Formats: sequence, structure tokens, C-alpha cells
Amino acid sequence: MHNPVVLAAVRACLDAGWIALRFNFGGVGASGGGFSGGSEEVRDVASAAAALRRTLSPGSPLAIIGYSFGAWAGARAACDVDDVSRVIAVAPPLAFFDWTFVDDLPALAVIVGDRDQYCPADRLQALAAATEADVTTIPGADHFFAGRDDEVAAAIRQQL
Repeated sequence: MHNPVVLAAVRACLDAGWIALRFNFGGVGASGGGFSGGSEEVRDVASAAAALRRTLSPGSPLAIIGYSFGAWAGARAACDVDDVSRVIAVAPPLAFFDWTFVDDLPALAVIVGDRDQYCPADRLQALAAATEADVTTIPGADHFFAGRDDEVAAAIRQQL
């Protein structure tokens, strides 16, 4: 929740006039529960989206933005959450998780560094082709975007 990339995403949302909700998965930080490596985290995202939806005006757009493992969990949850208008996957770990569910996603945007060691270029190209994802590549950035928070925030703002 306190990761610089997550904070950049929140800043981007607020700068764009969106309401933002960030949270820790179960078992992370002071959160109760435990880390499951998938199913529970997808439920955490769905629960967070439902809580946020209750605060929004009817018809307001809802985007799910996730970073790294959170990109996978957020994208997976978006398949089952009503009224998600956009999924923004920042540094999706395509090398480690099954992304075959992508056909069920609403509009998908991917933000990735061209040196991301967990997002192989061939898998990113396949994902983009399968979903018509809008891919933004940050030159010289790896998976962690060290010192590139402003660029990540700008890329997210462009997708909202």
C-alpha cells in the first residue's frame, strides 16, 4: 500500500479528479487474514471495488488499477465486478501468472518498463494482440520503476 508505484497511481487518480481507494491484501501490513497467492486477493479487489462503488454517484466510471501481482489480481477481479470501465495493469507479471481470462476484461491498458524482467516482451505482445490493450512503455524502466514515479503517474492519468 505504501509502494511508490501504488502511491503514484493514487496521485494520478486524484490529479485526474477520480476518487481512489488503496488497500493491502489480507495478511499484508496490518491487514488481517492471510496471503493466498490468488483467490483471496481477487476477492479483496472485488470487495474494495464494491466498497468504492457504494461511495460513487450512479453511473460514475470505475477503474481498477493494480501494480505487479496487484495487476493480475485486479484484472482477474474485473472479470467478475460489475460496471468496471477500465483496467490498468502496471507492470503485469506475465511470466508468472495465467492471463487466459483476458478475453473477459473491459478496456485494458498496460503500463510497463521496457526492461521489466517479469513481463516478457513476447507475452506482452500476445496479450496486447488478444485484448487490443493500450500499451504504454516507459523506456529504461524495469519492473520496479525506481525513480520513475512521475512517469508512471502521467501514464495512468492518460488512461483515465
